[in-house]
Order: sequence, then C-alpha cells, then structure tokens
Amino acid sequence: MSVVDAETSAKRAADRLQSRVLRVADSVGEFIEWWGFKSIHGRIWALLALHRTPMSQAEVARALGVSRALVSSAIRELEDWRLARPTHDGRNAPWVAIIDVWPTISDVLRSREWMLVEATRVALEAAIEEADIARDLGEEVLWDVDRMRTLLRLTETAQSLLRILVGLRTPRAAEGMSDWVRKATHVFRGLRRPS
Repeated sequence: MSVVDAETSAKRAADRLQSRVLRVADSVGEFIEWWGFKSIHGRIWALLALHRTPMSQAEVARALGVSRALVSSAIRELEDWRLARPTHDGRNAPWVAIIDVWPTISDVLRSREWMLVEATRVALEAAIEEADIARDLGEEVLWDVDRMRTLLRLTETAQSLLRILVGLRTPRAAEGMSDWVRKATHVFRGLRRPS
C-alpha cells in the first residue's frame, strides 16, 4: 500500500469514527431532550466527554454544525449545572465535560420529580380525607376510596425510590450497588403489603 493510500484509508477511518461519535452525541441530545432539556446540552456534553482533549467553543460548533452563539450560551448553562468547565479563565479557554453527572441528576430529581410526586401525594391525601368526611356524614361517595389509597401507597413508594436515588452516589464498588438493591427491594416489598 502506498503512502497516499494509507493516508486516505486513515482519513476514512477517522471520518467514520467521528460520524459514529456524532451519532452518540445526537443520541445523548435526544435522551436529554426527552427529559425536558435542550438537545444541544446533551450533544455538547457528550462531545466534550468523549473527546480526548479539551475543545474550544469554535471546535464544538464546527463538529456539531451549529452556530458559535448557540454553543456559547449552551456551554455556559452546562457550566451553571456543573456539567462542563473551562480549563482556564481566558476568553477562548477550551472546555471539558464533568463526567460525574450524579449531583446534577439528583438536583433535578429533587427539584422537579420530587415536587410533582409530592403534589400528587398531597392531592390524594386531601381527596381521601374529603371522602372519609362525606362517608362519616352519611353521604354517597362516587369515587373509589380504596383505589385512592392504592394510588397513595404507589405515590409514597415513588417518593421512597426518589429518596434513595437522590441520596445515591454512583457506586464505586459492588457493596454500594448491593446496598442500593437491598433498599429498593425493601421499598417494593412495602408496596406489596395489603392495606
């Protein structure tokens, strides 16, 4: 094989790999978007995480085929969420991804999902209380209170799982994972108990 053929072959291999990595970035972006965030955040984070060396905003914009202004605003948001950081204080500092994403995930679970589940729990408790009062007064209750109580238990189970997840750090050893599985099993057993 000639030197030119070897260089052409190496370039094709590098292009194929970059294409695969960009597909990974797109997939991470789709996943992030499904959770209610912007796809660009996931795409940038994945690109930074997978690149061997820090990348400038211009390099990120070129690789993703987006404007530098979009990268600039998105990367600052990633920095606010503690998912990316510049390598130094200079204006054109290259960026790296912060791989330990668990603190950010637990913050989101705590501030968003926990509040949604808590609102449901409070609403169910209020509905059950009203149904009990109506029954005590001899009024007909048109709603299935037993199902409300079942939903309340499910909601409380969801909160228990969220509490475990929020308190969990990425397990570094098998003992950490087995402890998490034990806690999750305990929560699910509680769900199966009759009311």
